[in-house]
Amino acid sequence: MEYVYTFLIGGAICVIGQILMDVTKLTAPRVLVLLVVSGAVLQGLQLYDPLVQLAQSGAKVPLPGFGYTLAKGAMEGAKQGLLEAITGGIKAAAGGITAAIAWGYVVALVFNPKSIR
Repeated sequence: MEYVYTFLIGGAICVIGQILMDVTKLTAPRVLVLLVVSGAVLQGLQLYDPLVQLAQSGAKVPLPGFGYTLAKGAMEGAKQGLLEAITGGIKAAAGGITAAIAWGYVVALVFNPKSIR
């Protein structure tokens, strides 16, 4: 049943993003920012954690999961002080950020991207 919840919740998040791009005049980057911010806000309100407990990767991998990770790290860091509140989000998401940069570099080397004009 865990796989079903992961698929349904992760798919629903992606469908919401696609609907926002199709129905509104929001561009893809704006929808991406909206999803990240919504994950952070929902975590700040303690509403995203139950979704993560239910769907696991289905809620952590899409973009709201990145916002959730940043907010959760900042909230954990805030317990230790102001500086940790500022750096806590980046520390919590460092692995994902590093993987994204490294794989982006490898893909750029392999596929020789061209700039779009």
